[in-house]
Amino acid sequence: MDPAPRKRGRPPKYPKLANNGSVVSTGKPKIPKSPKAAIAVDDDEKVDLVAGVIRTGKRGRPRKLLGAPTNALSQNGSADGVVAAGKQDNKWLHKNRPLDALSGKHHLRSKSPPPKSPKTLYSAKGDALRHSSHEEHVVQVDDVKDAPFMDAVVKVFCVHTEPNFSLPWQRKRQFSSNSSGFIISGRRVLTNAHSVEHHTQVKVKKRGSDTKHLATVLAIGTECDIAMLTVSDDEFWEGVIPVEFGDLPRLQDAVTVVGYPIGGDTISVTSGVVSRIEVTSYVHGSTELLGVQIDAAINSGNSGGPAFNDRGQCVGIAFQSLKHEDAENIGYVIPTPVINHFISDYEQTGDYTEWQKMENPDLRKAVGMEPSQKGVRIRRVEPTAPAAKSLLSGDIILSFDGIDIANDGTVPFRLGERIGFSYLVSKKFTGEQAKINILRDRSLEKFDIKLATHKRLVPVHIKGKPPSYYIVAGIVFTAVSVPYLRSEYGKDYDFDAPVKLLDKLLHSMAQTENEQLVVVSQVLVADINIGYEEIVNTQVLAFNGTPIQNLKHLATMVESCEDEFLRFELEYQQVVVLETKTAKAATHEILATHCIPSAVSNDLKN
Repeated sequence: MDPAPRKRGRPPKYPKLANNGSVVSTGKPKIPKSPKAAIAVDDDEKVDLVAGVIRTGKRGRPRKLLGAPTNALSQNGSADGVVAAGKQDNKWLHKNRPLDALSGKHHLRSKSPPPKSPKTLYSAKGDALRHSSHEEHVVQVDDVKDAPFMDAVVKVFCVHTEPNFSLPWQRKRQFSSNSSGFIISGRRVLTNAHSVEHHTQVKVKKRGSDTKHLATVLAIGTECDIAMLTVSDDEFWEGVIPVEFGDLPRLQDAVTVVGYPIGGDTISVTSGVVSRIEVTSYVHGSTELLGVQIDAAINSGNSGGPAFNDRGQCVGIAFQSLKHEDAENIGYVIPTPVINHFISDYEQTGDYTEWQKMENPDLRKAVGMEPSQKGVRIRRVEPTAPAAKSLLSGDIILSFDGIDIANDGTVPFRLGERIGFSYLVSKKFTGEQAKINILRDRSLEKFDIKLATHKRLVPVHIKGKPPSYYIVAGIVFTAVSVPYLRSEYGKDYDFDAPVKLLDKLLHSMAQTENEQLVVVSQVLVADINIGYEEIVNTQVLAFNGTPIQNLKHLATMVESCEDEFLRFELEYQQVVVLETKTAKAATHEILATHCIPSAVSNDLKN
């Protein structure tokens, strides 16, 4: 049914269909809700960054959006987000205005047009055409389908089997999802990390082909949300030209996003311009890295698809969208500096320090800063980081690798632009050195700091591994992680989880490399544990007077215990006491009752 006639500049009204296909009303199309993560912007405004792949049903039909891990500043959403269709103002369109080389969109003609530069464009046959600075040809929108980079975009099919944190000895029911990817040099394919998370099988299909090829996951960069695949079948690589990477785009540069989003099975092309470049919160990775904001539509299924500039070069990977009632057509792509960093070494790096802005003049004066000096104050340093041997709380970081840091924590980026100095750290690799100038007790000092991977007390990801557990007398012990909290308390775990656990998540740091937060997950009811049934998600502090380091430490002490009683000291001054011989004897019967294959997870057996 065609939409009703409308006035110029007004958004179209779409018919709403009942289950039987009949039209019941008109209005904007409803978009399925996706798990989201709220981050604060400006003063009190909140926005939601979401990401999502297309989750398919038993027959391959789109069923609902898959929620990939996120947290309060990051987690709980999956593949590319859901953003309502933006309004289009047709009054600016004019048949005599120039078309964009890839998208075919009309552009406004300014009074002082910028100087023309040489460009490589593509003809309808896909041949590269190089023109001089005095001559510029444009490619009509119909020619995009024939551009060579289009054949390098593939559809990714993944079967996921997520861990079951409530019953850690088994996994959840498997499900399927669809996303996008693209071929690069070296017989490799890039896509998003959340597109292949907890994968059991990955297949890829080229444009125009009816064959799905089995793919192998080579590397997953959780923090930067990029995954690398390869295909062993030589037929897959025949006749494909790998995508070339371009430089970091500038504001107002045209971009074209290509992929396989929800709404159809064939390839889709959307276009827009670069709206903003800054350090962005990566929902899936729970990190802050350089990101590019664009106004091209990015929907579920676009995850992992490339964003091209007007020269046919890849300038980013689509990975998430902004979901907010006051925002329209705000998408994000992973820029080429982050992609190239992943290709070289997909592990995220950098010591972890919490810092404070030095914008208050009285604060700067109190620490002895000269009017010409600028920097940020270190609040605390992670004890497990190599920098803990050099940096102290209260130090003022003046520069990083010779680049001065402003009082608001930014550094020069490009002409007329500034960016958070964490961008400098994210460009480093694990084990590299960084030169840091600091102000300590009114005197200048210089250090060469070795950078290392951030160790969290409560991990944001479990890197595809099954959760660890240990059971004795029906009491289930496990280690806390963000996926575990989300499984127990839902997407709003940062509000619903116990305050003690949230305090550890947000404010506590690991004192040793192998430290874990161990809790009583649940109690499998039996006669031996009567009276302890209601203990749920309570931290274990000590066993028989010895502080707990991690779950393996607890399991080892319990298994080797020869005392008369097993005494577990918990949070909130609770104590669980069991007779040693009776508890260990009852464990086997309880495991058989609940069909549990082992009292300890495989990673703890060795």
